Amino acid sequence: MKPVSIITVNFNQGYVTQALLSSIDLTNNYSPVEIIVVDNGSAVNSVPEWTIKYPHIKFIRSEENLGFAGGNNLGIKEAAGDYLFLVNNDTVFTPGLIETLVNTLESNPRIGMVSPKIRYFDQPDMLQYMGFTSMNYFTARNYCTGQFEVDKGQYDQLTGPTGYAHGAAMMIRKECVEKAGLMAENFFLYYEEMDWCDRIKKAGYEIWLVSGALIYHKESVSVGKASVLKEYFMNRNRILFIRRNAPFHARIIFYLYFFTIVVSRNLLKYVQMGRTDFIKWLFRAIWWNMTNNKNSKNLGYPIKKI
Repeated sequence: MKPVSIITVNFNQGYVTQALLSSIDLTNNYSPVEIIVVDNGSAVNSVPEWTIKYPHIKFIRSEENLGFAGGNNLGIKEAAGDYLFLVNNDTVFTPGLIETLVNTLESNPRIGMVSPKIRYFDQPDMLQYMGFTSMNYFTARNYCTGQFEVDKGQYDQLTGPTGYAHGAAMMIRKECVEKAGLMAENFFLYYEEMDWCDRIKKAGYEIWLVSGALIYHKESVSVGKASVLKEYFMNRNRILFIRRNAPFHARIIFYLYFFTIVVSRNLLKYVQMGRTDFIKWLFRAIWWNMTNNKNSKNLGYPIKKI
């Protein structure tokens, strides 16, 4: 069997990461597997302690927070596996997960990346992900199939090509990385896996949902709290994603849509929420895209606040 490298990124969640490692040990029978944990600039460096506690695991320490893409890229560069399984540290493995994903990749060389069915950990019968629709480049919107529905097997027939993998759990051929490149680190968080999927598809590969493989995600069903960080990067990266991936005519229509509809809607929302401080960051997100190259490494946001 081809070797698999499991890569996860830790940022100030040592207990959560250790729970994932226990989950892998309890459920995985696939071999050979290497596990790589990237500590992404956590305030407390647990790597020396973990190296002793988990001698079979490879640990990498970054002294600064490199974001989702940067942290995973560190792990990818050190990975020896033919298949790379990138998972959030707040996921829980199930028996047969790795085998099922590997078997799907082995079945067709055109499949470059796969994601399993994802359910919420705190509501284990509720779906989070059963594939994504294709991106509407005119609005930069797409939809996650099945999210918040009770899993009764109603989407199990969807195994096959899907719009995008899910960043919480995605297995990729190493050769795809060699052809499409690493994840773009200038996204920092949000949209980076979608940008990666688009580049993988442009390199000639398909993205698949594998409904026969299951992973649980500890992300809360409730919508995450609004924050300056989230508002800035969601708006900045939505525009950046279109700049990097949409054809010219779609970009023009998107810009018109964003500046006439999205900006007005967001401003009204911020006032209603009593969060007028978000207004500044919305316009900073826009200004960043007007003044920075689409490959710029300047985040436009103070790292020390992240």
